[in-house]
Amino acid sequence: MREYVVVFLVAMAVSYLLTVVAREIALRTGAVARVRDRDVHDEPIPYLGGLAMLGGLVAAYLVARELPFLSTGAGEFVFRDAGVVIGAGALICAVGVLDDLFELDALTKLGGQLLAAGFLVAFGVQFYFFTVPGGEVFSLDAAQGALLTGFLVIATVNAVNFVDGLDGLAAGVVGIGALAFFLYCYQLTSINDTSRATTAALLTVALAGACAGFLPHNINPARLFMGDSGSMLIGLVLSAGAVTLTGQFNEVDLSQGSGAGGDASLVLLLPILLPVAILVVPLLDLVLAVVRRTRAGRSPFAPDKQHLHHRLLEIGHSQRRAVFIMWLWAGLVAFGTVLVSLYSGPLVVGGVVAATLFTVGLTFLLPRLHRAGLEA
Repeated sequence: MREYVVVFLVAMAVSYLLTVVAREIALRTGAVARVRDRDVHDEPIPYLGGLAMLGGLVAAYLVARELPFLSTGAGEFVFRDAGVVIGAGALICAVGVLDDLFELDALTKLGGQLLAAGFLVAFGVQFYFFTVPGGEVFSLDAAQGALLTGFLVIATVNAVNFVDGLDGLAAGVVGIGALAFFLYCYQLTSINDTSRATTAALLTVALAGACAGFLPHNINPARLFMGDSGSMLIGLVLSAGAVTLTGQFNEVDLSQGSGAGGDASLVLLLPILLPVAILVVPLLDLVLAVVRRTRAGRSPFAPDKQHLHHRLLEIGHSQRRAVFIMWLWAGLVAFGTVLVSLYSGPLVVGGVVAATLFTVGLTFLLPRLHRAGLEA
């Protein structure tokens, strides 16, 4: 665990320091977010925060290769797969940089996302099997695994991109989700008494660190936006980390993951469902946006000002409070799913129920209390 903490801190420190460099590059190249009708910021903000986060991920990867436990306890495939994911991340980050500079059309960006997903598949980072409740193994052929991997990666990338509408929102949601995924990976290896060194754990803890290092520059009022270079990067790394987990655990490992008394069926399906659970808030936002726009006869890629974070602002939350509320929902779903799958008992259930009531209360009661205070 100590070496994972080191990886987290390295990613955080390097990302934090590189944001200054990324901001200067953005200002010099004109990669600046202009103020549009659907935006909530009222002055131009530089893009290219994704370059800083990519630097943090690369630094964390290079340091991890030199740490005693990770360098000796991890098989070579752990660092190989992590390197492939970071390479695909660099590719999609480059597409995002071009979009931040020249505003690429939606189909061109989709082509870049397909290219990055294809890069993962070409180097063996894809789904290979599912272990379903009851112990039955559902194997995938190469084409099925590639299609499912591409769908998960591209859906996650676009979900993160859609939720990146308030200062600190996307980085916080993904950072929280990455920490929950790291907890799942680490506890799964602990319960099964296997090596703690896995690609998924390494990638998610580094991703959480990169998001944490970027957030101080991105919290309202933001001095730097991650842009598409950042939102697509962190979406790809999070989803690809989930994909690597099924390639490094066999069906016996996954079926024994409920050894602490949790729900065995959830443990079996979590490598597939957890990215969806972590990003349930932005994915819901994505689905609602597509339905809303197509029903209105518009393109599903056409921008508007009716995302979930816009609605939180409408009911009376400030920008910072709206971001905090969405962080709470992301943490509730992500950590709640992990805890219920790995552990059981009244304490776990009571904790999840209490956290749910607390989050619901803050979401809907805070604006009313604030208005009542102002009226008083």
